[in-house]
Amino acid sequence: MAIAVDTRVVVIGAGIVGASLAYHLAGKGANVTLLEAQDIASGVTGSSFAWINTSHSGHDPVAQLRGAAITEYRRLETELPDLKVQWTGSLAYGTSPDGVRQASANRASATLVSRSQILDLEPNLKNPPQQALYNAEEGALDAVQATHALIAGAQAHGAKVLTQTRVIGFTTQKTKVTGVETTRGIIDADIVVLAAGTGIAKLTETLKVSLPIEASPAIFIRYTSQPNLVHTIISSPEMEVRQSANGTLVAAEDYLDDALENQPGEMALRTARVIQNELHGVISIRPESACVGLRPIPIDGIPIIGYLPDIGGMYVCAMHPGVTLAAIVGRLVCEEIIDKKTSSALAPCRPDRFFPNPQRTKHESR
Repeated sequence: MAIAVDTRVVVIGAGIVGASLAYHLAGKGANVTLLEAQDIASGVTGSSFAWINTSHSGHDPVAQLRGAAITEYRRLETELPDLKVQWTGSLAYGTSPDGVRQASANRASATLVSRSQILDLEPNLKNPPQQALYNAEEGALDAVQATHALIAGAQAHGAKVLTQTRVIGFTTQKTKVTGVETTRGIIDADIVVLAAGTGIAKLTETLKVSLPIEASPAIFIRYTSQPNLVHTIISSPEMEVRQSANGTLVAAEDYLDDALENQPGEMALRTARVIQNELHGVISIRPESACVGLRPIPIDGIPIIGYLPDIGGMYVCAMHPGVTLAAIVGRLVCEEIIDKKTSSALAPCRPDRFFPNPQRTKHESR
C-alpha cells in the first residue's frame, strides 16, 4: 500500500461521494482537505431516496461498479460503526407479468417471486401483483448520516473539513492545477478532486473545460406514520417507498413541472393518498418534508470519473446513482490517485470520451 503523506489532495463537495473520497484518501495517508460551499450533505445527498440499487435493465457500462457496491458498503460498515445500512432487500414490479419476467432476465441478482411470496415479504400490500422481482441483497441508508460517518472517519485520519467555503477558481502553473482559490484564501494542492455534483460543470468552466452534466430533478418526501408498514424497498408503478429504522416513511417521485399542483408539498399529499390506497394499516400519514433534489447526470447517462485531459492534477467524479456507487468509487479513485493503479471498472467513465482529440498532457499526478 502506498503511503501518501506528502500528497496534498483537495476534495470539493461534501456530499456522500466527496465524503467517501476524503475517507479513502485520508486512510491512505494523503493530506486531505474537504471543501463545501454550504453544509455537509446539503446538496442532492440530503434529498436522496438512498436506495443501494444494483439492478439495471439493458446494457450497463458500469455493471462492474454496481456489482461491487454491496460488498464495499459491507466493508465500510465494519470500518465505520456509525455507518448503518438497512439490508431489507427490494421488491420491484411493473404493469405486466411479461415485463417482470423480461426484467428478471436482465437482472441476475434478482429472484422472481410469486404473489404469495410477495405477501410474505410485504403483508400490508392491498393489491400485490402476480409476480415481482426480489433482490435480497439490496438495502438503503440514511445518506446524511452516512456522509457524516464517512467525514468523521476521514477526520480521524487527519483530514481537514472546511464548510461554508466557496470555490472561486483554481491556480495553475502551465497546464497543471496547483491550488484552489476559495473565499478563505488559496489552498495549495497536488491533486484536486471535483465531487460537487451539479456544480462540477461550473467549476470546470473556470478552466475553459466544458463537461455535459445535467441537473435532473426528483422529489424526495418523508412522512410520519405507523411503524412496520413497509418491510422492503417497494418500487412499483404506483409508488417508490421504504421505511427507515426510526419508522419514517421515505418516498421518491418524478419531478413533473413547475405547476402549482406539482410542487413538492402538493406531490407529497398526492403520494400520501396513493400509499394509503396501496397499504393496509395506514392510520395516519403526515408529510415531514418534501423537496426537489438535483441529480448530476452526464448527458450520456454514464458517470464521469477520471483525470481531465490536458489539465494536470484535476480529477472529476460526477455520477448518478451517487449513493449506490459512493463506496466502490471512493476506493477505486483513491487507488488511482495514491497507488497509481488504473481501474478497468472505471474505463467506461473517463472524461476523455467528451474530448475526441485531446492534446495529451503528461499528468504529474499519474
